[in-house]
Amino acid sequence: MNFEKVYILDTNILLEDASNIFKLSDEKKNLIVLPETVLDEIDSKKSGFDEINFQAREFARILENSTIINTRKDGNFKIVSLEILSQKEAIIDVISCEEYAINTKNVANNIINDRKILEIAKFCKENYKEESTFLSLDIMARTRAVSLDIKTDSLLGSDNDTFNYEFIKTIEINFEDTEHLDNALITDYDKEYKPYNFNYCFKVKGSDQVILVTVQNNRVVLLDEGEMRNQIITPLNKEQLFFSSGILSHFYNVLIVEAKAGSGKTLLALSGALKLVRQKYFQRIIYIRNSIESLDKGEDIGYLPGYEEKFKIYNHPLMDSLDYIVRSEHKRKQTNKKNTDNIQELDDQEVTQRIEQLIQNYGIETMWVGEMRGRTLSNAFVIIDEAQNMSNKTMQMVLSRVDNTCKVVILGSNKQIDNFYVNKHTNALTTLLKSTKNENSLINIFAIKLQKVLRGPITEWAEQIFSTKNR
Repeated sequence: MNFEKVYILDTNILLEDASNIFKLSDEKKNLIVLPETVLDEIDSKKSGFDEINFQAREFARILENSTIINTRKDGNFKIVSLEILSQKEAIIDVISCEEYAINTKNVANNIINDRKILEIAKFCKENYKEESTFLSLDIMARTRAVSLDIKTDSLLGSDNDTFNYEFIKTIEINFEDTEHLDNALITDYDKEYKPYNFNYCFKVKGSDQVILVTVQNNRVVLLDEGEMRNQIITPLNKEQLFFSSGILSHFYNVLIVEAKAGSGKTLLALSGALKLVRQKYFQRIIYIRNSIESLDKGEDIGYLPGYEEKFKIYNHPLMDSLDYIVRSEHKRKQTNKKNTDNIQELDDQEVTQRIEQLIQNYGIETMWVGEMRGRTLSNAFVIIDEAQNMSNKTMQMVLSRVDNTCKVVILGSNKQIDNFYVNKHTNALTTLLKSTKNENSLINIFAIKLQKVLRGPITEWAEQIFSTKNR
């Protein structure tokens, strides 16, 4: 059988999404090569409730629909050719080796496995007539492949451009235009308006006045700054004002936020959620965060909803935000009293008690992605945190649990990716951000990037010196 290309897959390609095998096969136009080490690693991941465990099991189900069409030997290497016979088809060569060249003495298992996989990739390059490419999401494995003169890629997809959409756009307008600004068509002011231009700063010519607006159904909506500031956590800059307006607006169903560390994204999301629950728009707040710890060491730990040790340990961003909100609300009430000379600080025990009360009063729950299959989320303000660590399949599964009575805020930072099986090109956050490029008739999306660090000078300094363009 003749193929256009040969793809040798690293384990992370299939654990990112088992269906990648069909995308790469392209209806049997391309041959897929699986080193035996990849099968071993996938087999070791089948037990557990994380997304990678689901993908491992999904791949096992794919293999169940295969049949052996050929077996042959080439020197040290044995090749078993499989044909997958299902709605989607693929031809796979599973290659094993009787004796690998790598010396396993004093070498870590993950490095041994990478070297074994690359030995198979080198064999393919030398023995297959079609062009062979090693695919991996691991930069170290790809770098090693390059050093062995093996063609490599990272499965970036067809749209590899750096994401740089203008979620906040600044334009100038004439003073006389300000009178009829509200509810005007945005194209009357910006002929180059794009669907992802969700927010505008209108600078009035000849003055220092700046008018903040959002765009809804192609029409200008003036920002009510008083409403934005009337909550526990007050927005401190225009980015946060726009974000808060998106949270509190009943127009938007889904908010996507790419933000630096310390930019206040979780705090503002929680503050807005508390306000909307208090106003009876939602019955509860659900906080969802992927369990990156379990990728290599905690598969048996899991998560439980409610205020308990597991709730605290694995949801520190949420707990820190609730702690800050409790202290901020207490401080504001104390400041509003006539006698400001006797402001009492809360001790840690009181803070803990108030957090417990907050969780009960506002129905705050935490969920782990592994427990969401088969569930339906209703009447909830849903916060999905650490979206940069979620695969597209994980995010698809999570969002498919949400019904039309919910509002979803998705938070993440592509500078803080900890998941071995995704990168800044393939993760769910980037996919969602790029989806704003086109109009969507199903839901009303809002997106913004929070670039101002408010946590403090150390955080901002760290962001500056450790962040690079190519990370």
